[in-house]
Amino acid sequence: MTTEPGPSPGASQDLRVFLSQYGALHPEDVLNIDDRIDGEDVAALAMELAARGRDEMLVCARVTGLGTTLVTNVFASRRRIGRLLGADPAGLHRAYQRASARRCEPRVVADGPVLEVVDSGDAVDLTALPLIQHFASDRGPYITSGIITAEAPSYAVGRSGNLSYHRSLVHSRNELATSLHSRGHLWQLLRLAEEHGEPLPVAMVVGAHPLFMLAASARVGANTDERAVAGGLFGAPLEVVRTPEYGIRVPASAELVLEGVIDPARRAAEGPFGEFSGYSSDRSTNNVLTVGTVLRRRDALLLDVVGGNTAEHLNLARVPRESEMAQKLMDRFPEVTALHYPTSGTHFHAYVAMRASRPGQARQIMLGLLGWDPYLKTVVAVDEDVDVTLDSQVLWAMATHLQPHRDVFTVDGLPGSPLDPSSTADGTTSRMALDATRGPDFDGVRIRVDPRRTEAARRLLDGRAAQRPRKR
Repeated sequence: MTTEPGPSPGASQDLRVFLSQYGALHPEDVLNIDDRIDGEDVAALAMELAARGRDEMLVCARVTGLGTTLVTNVFASRRRIGRLLGADPAGLHRAYQRASARRCEPRVVADGPVLEVVDSGDAVDLTALPLIQHFASDRGPYITSGIITAEAPSYAVGRSGNLSYHRSLVHSRNELATSLHSRGHLWQLLRLAEEHGEPLPVAMVVGAHPLFMLAASARVGANTDERAVAGGLFGAPLEVVRTPEYGIRVPASAELVLEGVIDPARRAAEGPFGEFSGYSSDRSTNNVLTVGTVLRRRDALLLDVVGGNTAEHLNLARVPRESEMAQKLMDRFPEVTALHYPTSGTHFHAYVAMRASRPGQARQIMLGLLGWDPYLKTVVAVDEDVDVTLDSQVLWAMATHLQPHRDVFTVDGLPGSPLDPSSTADGTTSRMALDATRGPDFDGVRIRVDPRRTEAARRLLDGRAAQRPRKR
């Protein structure tokens, strides 16, 4: 495994330092857009880059109506995420698991850049926030990178604080309409608050170091605080300040923090919004976050996450999921050699590569994966010489190794993602496993090209490219 310098103890946790250092080390991986563009141009740019096989981080200095710099597409590249952790893409799962296991509690500091400007009461005006609309089908401009942070109330025995992503739309000067559709730990804390007749204090972080953002996607139990995971990824405790009203611990160097409460009884419409399925979804819990205090840096920039079924949106959630699933599978089934969640399958497909084993083992492995990950609907098992990062190779394995009557099985009536547009009204779904391994009785020898011939072909084509006249 090739490694690259990852965060070292004492390294800066400031997004701006990351942007400056990364741009200096990898200028070819940052695309600076100095032209005047509209908000909806941002998502269009990211998607056009992907269509051309590119995934640079985007820095847009002149987005109409923002008055600040917008940074997006940070997570579109697995190579870039790997660099954050000091690993190449092949070692990303191991690097993430190793770093996240070094959990350490946050360290409270007295001051930080996020406290440069503090507005409260009548001074709060969410309509002035720098936000963009991503898709023509969206209801309006959305906060796409908002990480809602909550401390566990005293009555939440056995639970810790929580970080989680929730799309949010400005509803009024001091209210956000948001969806807790994940039904995760924040939803559970809100239900406990409701039982006690109280609103739930929260703080939304908009703009922080990418490692903090990655930690917010961590798949952990209700007794583990993702801020401790962030410390593991940084290799040092996450430096936090307490918000003025409720004392919620937020990154000291964040760009913007919105502090307030979610009232379990309040509702406001939000959606449709371009979700990871590739559809604009209006499935929502329609919760309301009432903001009482805004903390921000004096010249806060906007760190955006491109929504929809983009690699940026999907990678941010699936890298921690993949890493956890890969470790579970490899610990339990040593035959597993690789795991990949393809962008083409949003969050619903997974490919698993394995060494030849006894009959039925591929089914056992796929059952384990389908049981552990509630979002998955389809798993394809292939042999270890198939590159699971390439859809074309997996499709080839399915075409040449799989007999549907023998190698496919389904399970139905299981809970799935509420954002799956094909799920039933009660949110259940079915799951399918496809064994595209060769099996012990397979008759065929894979074609092979002599490596020397491949190298000669490369030299020939490279020489032709160098001789081709440039267009004027």
